[in-house]
Amino acid sequence: MTDRTPRHGLLVDCRLADFIEAEALPGSGVNAETFWRGLAGIAADLGARNRALLERREDLQEHIDAWHLARRGQPHDAEDYANFLREIGYLVPEGPDFSIETGPTDPEIATLCGPQLVVPVMNARYALNAANARWGSLYDALYGTDALGSAPPAGGYDSARGAEVVAWAKGFLDDVVPLTGLAWADARHLCMQSGALLVEGPRGTAGLTTPGQFAGYRGSEMAPTSVLLRQNGLYIELVIDRTHSVGRSDPAGIADVRLEAALSSIMDCEDSVAAVDGADKALAYRNWLGLMRGDLAEEVTKGGGSFTRRLAPDAEFTAPLGGTLRVKGRALMLVRNVGHLMTTPAVLDPEGRELGEGLLDALVTTLCALHDLRKVEGPRNSVTGSVYVVKPKMHGPDEVAFADDIFTQVEAILGVPRYTVKLGIMDEERRTSVNLKECIRAARHRLAFINTGFLDRTGDEIWTSMEAGPMLAKGAMKSQPWISAYEDRNVDIGLACGLAGRAQIGKGMWAAPDRMAAMLAEKIAHPMAGANCAWVPSPTAATLHATHYHRVDVFARQRAIAAEHRPARLKDLLTIPLAAGVNYSDEEIRAELENNAQGILGYVVRWVDQGVGCSKVPDIHDVGLMEDRATCRISSQAIANWLHHSVVSEGQAMDALRKMAVVVDRQNAGDPAYVPMAPGYAGLAFQAACDLVFFGRVQPSGYTEPVLHARRLQLKDGRA
Repeated sequence: MTDRTPRHGLLVDCRLADFIEAEALPGSGVNAETFWRGLAGIAADLGARNRALLERREDLQEHIDAWHLARRGQPHDAEDYANFLREIGYLVPEGPDFSIETGPTDPEIATLCGPQLVVPVMNARYALNAANARWGSLYDALYGTDALGSAPPAGGYDSARGAEVVAWAKGFLDDVVPLTGLAWADARHLCMQSGALLVEGPRGTAGLTTPGQFAGYRGSEMAPTSVLLRQNGLYIELVIDRTHSVGRSDPAGIADVRLEAALSSIMDCEDSVAAVDGADKALAYRNWLGLMRGDLAEEVTKGGGSFTRRLAPDAEFTAPLGGTLRVKGRALMLVRNVGHLMTTPAVLDPEGRELGEGLLDALVTTLCALHDLRKVEGPRNSVTGSVYVVKPKMHGPDEVAFADDIFTQVEAILGVPRYTVKLGIMDEERRTSVNLKECIRAARHRLAFINTGFLDRTGDEIWTSMEAGPMLAKGAMKSQPWISAYEDRNVDIGLACGLAGRAQIGKGMWAAPDRMAAMLAEKIAHPMAGANCAWVPSPTAATLHATHYHRVDVFARQRAIAAEHRPARLKDLLTIPLAAGVNYSDEEIRAELENNAQGILGYVVRWVDQGVGCSKVPDIHDVGLMEDRATCRISSQAIANWLHHSVVSEGQAMDALRKMAVVVDRQNAGDPAYVPMAPGYAGLAFQAACDLVFFGRVQPSGYTEPVLHARRLQLKDGRA
């Protein structure tokens, strides 16, 4: 049983209460009485409204289900469908044009474009890595991945591969910071004269084609140890060291090319974590607090040794004409709260009900961020005095308005100015997508971020139209009209609402962390689409993706896109991805079923048994993919849909789950903490996977959290 302590009519998990009172409150400027009274007020004022919004979701879905059932077997009438959605209030009237009124935001939000990392905040090592991924070695990223077209060779340093790396990097420099009449490969010596960078070559001295790209240096003018360049607002550091193994063989002594990479990082309390009780929530909040105070540290064992990982300091350079240039060493950190659906046993209200987890997150994560806002020395996360909270899984403008009201109340409790908290809207539910302009309007005073998320969005697409008929196979979804309309409209509406130069417009995750050559080829599409940030799965991926933002002027792309006046395409967005007229063969059905079953099991077994909310999970072809609850949602809803429409039988689904459990057991055989699912198939993880598939139709909005939380709590409480 959980030990609880009373606080202002609430019953609070003692582990969470101890964290709040002993760690989060001291130094925040807020006393315990104010905090607990405020949380009790949130529970009383906002708890019922939260529950009413969830009931509204269910009511709308019942109407949509009934509409589809009444027309079962008839051709889909898109115009009739859109009118129906307007009648029930699912599709709301669109108001006049406007621009967001968000106050000053940090450069990483407003004026800089680059990669964005998303990491589970419960893992301190990952969180520190993400914060420190503001800078990355291009040489290391190229050498250690398949970015050059092949995997790195085994063993020690391979000089031939090293030469390939240097050649690629020098070619990149030629593209983004070119010299006049000289290739970077021919550079022999770098020096400064009268505030300009001079580069000696075999036939004389050259300068930058755009002299203003020279930003600073370290060392002396005639013998710099590093040179700082800038393109599209992003820094490039050339590290010069002729004693280094690489620099020794380089004509100019360049030992490394370091890129400003992950400009921002989302510290995630939601999809990538498994936080099911007070102890888990305290751990998540404790790491976020350490990041905001700047003192988070983690002992790391690597290569037979150990060291303490801490947050990187800012760096100092000499400016071209003298004086000191300070350059940020850490990513701007945002925090993702949970959505409106889940409740947490960490706090019980006076009626004994679990508190809405998003309400708790809002108050505690903002409290922790006060430690950054009230710093008087050392690096600060936000130079504008802002707190950046990403809010996921909101359905429509009313739920966004509710989030705005939550943070208004939080700000009042904590004694900070209104709109200190800047809000990020994740455009990943269909009712938000079709009403995006009005969702932005509902948060126009604090909006700092919108993005697209294909996986959750597809899961909601299947769930919302479950009664319309069997859906296309998962792989075919990406070619459907609604996907391109969704991606385009997100950017178009964001630009029309004045986000350019004020807020981030983001794109989703590259899910294959070992396929960097493919990422380099494909993910440049995100800045080309006008997105000033896009998610990456690792610091290495951030470094490689940063090359795209050096090559693409995102703000120029945004201006060009805004001038195109692309059609709104609401009709395309409302196109349901039905498999009407598609006759899948038995083999195609089997392959799709097994692929989804394997993905569900590979993720769920780590979530339930080990509390791992996000990890690189081998797919059915043993390719490592980043998996979180969004990927699990689409796979479970895909099978649930085919079960509901008798494309597959329950027996076929169970056979696939058991067959894939054996595959997942083999893939995890090297993990000493792993508990095999086969041959008994009785463990809680396997039961959770079955719940997601066979009861997927009745999960709220098709979400996986209720099942996963219940099974994880069952394991933690010893009720297996």
